[in-house]
Amino acid sequence: MLSNIPISAIRIFEAAARTGSFRDAANELRLTSSAVSHAITKLEKTLCTTLFERSTRAVRLTPAGENLMRHAGTAFDELRRGLEEVSARGPQLVRVHSAPSFAAQWLAPRLSRFLAAQPKLDVRLAASTDYARFNNDDYDIDIVYGEPRAEGVEITPLKEETVVPLCSPAVASAIHKPADLLHQSLIRSDVKRVQWHQWFAANGIEAPALHRMRFDRSFLAIAAAVEGLGVALESTLLAERELAAGRLVAPLAGRSTDVRYIGHHLVYPRASRRRAAVRAFAEWLTSELDY
Repeated sequence: MLSNIPISAIRIFEAAARTGSFRDAANELRLTSSAVSHAITKLEKTLCTTLFERSTRAVRLTPAGENLMRHAGTAFDELRRGLEEVSARGPQLVRVHSAPSFAAQWLAPRLSRFLAAQPKLDVRLAASTDYARFNNDDYDIDIVYGEPRAEGVEITPLKEETVVPLCSPAVASAIHKPADLLHQSLIRSDVKRVQWHQWFAANGIEAPALHRMRFDRSFLAIAAAVEGLGVALESTLLAERELAAGRLVAPLAGRSTDVRYIGHHLVYPRASRRRAAVRAFAEWLTSELDY
């Protein structure tokens, strides 16, 4: 039976099962939808079983299809990794997705270190608030802000972050105790997991009701604080460069209660751990954070 089934038919089946769509599989493989449908039908006749339940809008694997996909998916993952490892055509590519502020404030400024340490690897970095979708093979690694929700992945909590009020040196001159912040312009990051009311509660103060400025990204709040527009409640990890350069200061360091939490997680499919390129990036990232 196996001699009658071309590997191209299994490749078409794997793409259709992974994407959940004959049309998406056709686009990926540069075929027509009818060619994909015909190949699947022929494969089903050869195997004497139904692999997909068809409807007008989508296709869904049958139990037999799910069983075959477990084997086919693993096989193609192994084949893909093998080709990448033996390829001599050029550097291997690590496709990284990241939360935007982590990418802009911490990761991008350090990528030169990774590339210097791994001259045979290249990095493609994308950033958005959406979680990476590994089932369409767009990314190898995701750096997630918040709690990841996914199956079949390795999840590594990254470095604990300290969240403190940060501002320019000029603004800091008027801040000597936590209550002084009640008279300052407070900058809010809307999607931040640690908000001003939590910081004020940790310091025994009722939080003010109004915020003059609100941003949807931490890197924007940090930039506004650098410009002297107010006080941002941000992670010292994300504001590391601004603090080191003196563009930002923590006016209440040692005089207030800080908030600490795990803000980011490293996520990648368990099968990807076998890829040397993915393993190298994951190990480099965690070592950089443990300095």
